[in-house]
Amino acid sequence: MTDTTDLTGKLLIAMPDMGDPRFDRAVIFMCAHSADGAMGLMVNKPAPDVRFSDLLEQLSIDEGDQTTDIRIHIGGPVETGRGFVLHTSDYASGAGTMEVAGGFAMTATLDILEDIATGSGPKRSMLGLGYTGWGPGQIESELVKNGWLVCDATDDILFGRAAEHKWTAALKVLGVDPLMLSASGGSA
Repeated sequence: MTDTTDLTGKLLIAMPDMGDPRFDRAVIFMCAHSADGAMGLMVNKPAPDVRFSDLLEQLSIDEGDQTTDIRIHIGGPVETGRGFVLHTSDYASGAGTMEVAGGFAMTATLDILEDIATGSGPKRSMLGLGYTGWGPGQIESELVKNGWLVCDATDDILFGRAAEHKWTAALKVLGVDPLMLSASGGSA
């Protein structure tokens, strides 16, 4: 794989004819991509009925006076009982934090939730339950079959509260009007 095909730090935007309903109008931040496969977090599918304060209580983490209420998303269909915090790179938790690209990082350890609860966490963040994963060559094949568009990630798309507008906002980064997208793809 060359640097030009590395999707790490990019957004995948599901095309309208995505065959898997779990990814209908999905926007996925790519946390890692290599010849071994890829891993990402959906950033526009809020988890219904899951609140950050409830999660803290369930994990026996005391909520401090400075707790930021971060939105919890369905990160993807793999390991849905595990949480991944996507955040700005102003925060690091030792070996638990993976620098991604473009000023973003991901942490999958409990200490970030404790730090967010006390107000000493990252400036901006979102929590994904589960993740999206692809085996070697799988995401490349889906791209060739016009399953996804790729664009640069922005803070507002990743961490904005209006999840229902993130798909359209990601398309606008590319200058694409969602009304002009075809429900079926092809190649010339």
